[in-house]
Amino acid sequence: MQNMVVSHFLKWISTARVSERAAAASALARAYVNSTLPFEDRCAAEAALTLLLDDNSAKVRQALAEALSMSHHAPIQIIAALASDQPEVANPVLARSPLLTDADLIDRVATGQKAAQQMIADRPSVSMPVAAAIAEIGEAEACLMLLANTGADIASLSFRRLAERFGHEASVREALIADARLPGDCRHMLLVKVGEALRSSPLVLALMGAARAERVTRDACVKASLTLVDGTKAGEHAALVEHLRLRGDLTTGFLIRTIAHGKVDFFGTALLVLTRQSEQRIRVLLTSGTDVALQALFRSAGLADATHAVILRALKIWREVANGKRVAGVQEVSWLMLKELGGQRAEGDLATLVKSIHLEALRENARGHALAIAAA
Repeated sequence: MQNMVVSHFLKWISTARVSERAAAASALARAYVNSTLPFEDRCAAEAALTLLLDDNSAKVRQALAEALSMSHHAPIQIIAALASDQPEVANPVLARSPLLTDADLIDRVATGQKAAQQMIADRPSVSMPVAAAIAEIGEAEACLMLLANTGADIASLSFRRLAERFGHEASVREALIADARLPGDCRHMLLVKVGEALRSSPLVLALMGAARAERVTRDACVKASLTLVDGTKAGEHAALVEHLRLRGDLTTGFLIRTIAHGKVDFFGTALLVLTRQSEQRIRVLLTSGTDVALQALFRSAGLADATHAVILRALKIWREVANGKRVAGVQEVSWLMLKELGGQRAEGDLATLVKSIHLEALRENARGHALAIAAA
């Protein structure tokens, strides 16, 4: 392309129709990125492309953006200008341009424009810093697109911010729960939000009343939290324990439930967080420690002396199961824990808790047995 041709082009666009200017802008941009031009011709073409940024018609600038959006060789100043243009012009560049840095993209996220945030969230590759910016200040729609993007690198902290900001919105909550990368403590946070939504539901309040709705949803959250432990990777147990502790949900009752259900590793992590003792020491005590040493550990974790006997009983049975010396489940373990307290006639809060665990296990086993018979 010669300077004379570019000069003619610049004179021509002042009188050409919008459709003609848009077609010419696209052709010139594609020639620039796809051809090997001499230096002088390349400079002239770049000048012409820069002038097109001032065209009054968005269609012309949009044609320019479409043609340059995927090129590694597009003029950076033109890409920057297009990225800051109105949505229909900026969107192709924000969605695809490899020339935009993380800082550029974060700046565009910070403008708060929904369209720009969604385009960036849907890019083929979204870096962790950009994902963090979307999680922190992005609109719900952009956050949904981010979660649906398999090319997005989302940090655990960003998942937490998404759960904190949008856990009350069903669409985002469902997308978070469906994401296998979601940390266990975030899952618990969302679980609690579901419980809060149910508890405040007019229908639930009308059917149960406030007091019963509170009790039912609390019990449901506790049971769901136990199930959540099974789906949480061992490496994330500490984060989940800390989350429960800060929320006030890491109660003695919850810990007794975990050991009754055989979640010994999680119980050990809870003791690690509560006592600040070494992981190796706690592992050794749980696998082979004496009753005296274990009771000292429980006391250090803030577990009342009255709870020690039932915890020790459960722990001994799960040790035997782990060593292949015994076959047992929650139903048998909870029954033996209850016997430690005096059997079915035992009274008090601890006995009531262990009885409830045992009854739940009985119901669950009976339900499973009935389903097996029906399926036979």
